[in-house]
Amino acid sequence: MAKNVVEAFNEFLKDKVNIDKSKSDTAKASRDWLINKINNFPQNDLSFPLLYEASHLNYGSFERKTKTRPLDDIDIMICLNADGWSYFENSVDDITLRPPSNYSGRLNAFKSTVQWQENNLSSTRILNRFIKNLNTISQYSKAEIKKNGVATVLKLTSYDWNFDIVPCFRTAVDYYDKSYYLIPNGNGNWKKTDPRVDRARLQSINQACNGKVLNVIRLFKFWNQIPYKSKLSSSYLLETMISNYYQEIINQGLQNDITVYPDIEFVKVANYIIQNIYNVVSDPKNIDGNINIISYSEQLAVKIRLERDLEKSRNARILESNEKQEESIKLWREIFGEQFPNYG
Repeated sequence: MAKNVVEAFNEFLKDKVNIDKSKSDTAKASRDWLINKINNFPQNDLSFPLLYEASHLNYGSFERKTKTRPLDDIDIMICLNADGWSYFENSVDDITLRPPSNYSGRLNAFKSTVQWQENNLSSTRILNRFIKNLNTISQYSKAEIKKNGVATVLKLTSYDWNFDIVPCFRTAVDYYDKSYYLIPNGNGNWKKTDPRVDRARLQSINQACNGKVLNVIRLFKFWNQIPYKSKLSSSYLLETMISNYYQEIINQGLQNDITVYPDIEFVKVANYIIQNIYNVVSDPKNIDGNINIISYSEQLAVKIRLERDLEKSRNARILESNEKQEESIKLWREIFGEQFPNYG
């Protein structure tokens, strides 16, 4: 219950959108405990690949602090020691790894069994070994462990969240002074990524905007998760578009115009997404090109929903400015659903 719109949004973000700090701290501790267990695999199992611990990477929306309730998955990249292997790029999402001459190290056990590819490192076999070794952790004896093509998924019984564990390699710095991570591509080979870029970019944008961006992203992600409503199938696309909006504000030197009030920012960002929903959205990592590859029907449905909610939000702002707090809150409840506080 809230007496005004400001109170309503503060309560909404605190109790329904943002992840509780105590839960976040517990999740981080459980993640670190798991990583420590994985780090022991090569010592406890001499056939497990050697690791490159310094390049393990926590990534994803939980790490970027854009995750909303419920906290249901945590992403981890476990870096393997390449041990002299080289990568050959057919495309950014089809990369093969091959050994040096006369190689006799641990990775030999994970070569592909597919005809004509017997000298390539199989990401499928690497994932299977992670599953096998995760099953040896007694605390996870009742957990469900499987792979989804890219990650090993550890579904816990003791916590609400799952771990998506992605084996990876880190490349050497190239001619352009860049390095990448190679992760499973779902077909037995590997593909390029670099979550460090997403994290650093968002941190830079949020800091330049005095920490006001993360709440807006989480607010829109909640909006995008409301059941039985048109939504973007890619939350990463949504997050990137919002980040792009604020980057444009920074480029124009207008970051001081950004407010701490989510209702005001909702109007601005919704209008931006409507105007750009059909446009190319470049991958911030400069790896995948255009990431706005959702269908036209999905783009149209989201645009129509946003246009309706934009009109409601503008009317809600007018009602609030006229001190009609109850009527304004009612409109915001139409936008964000029954979890948005009632007036009272």
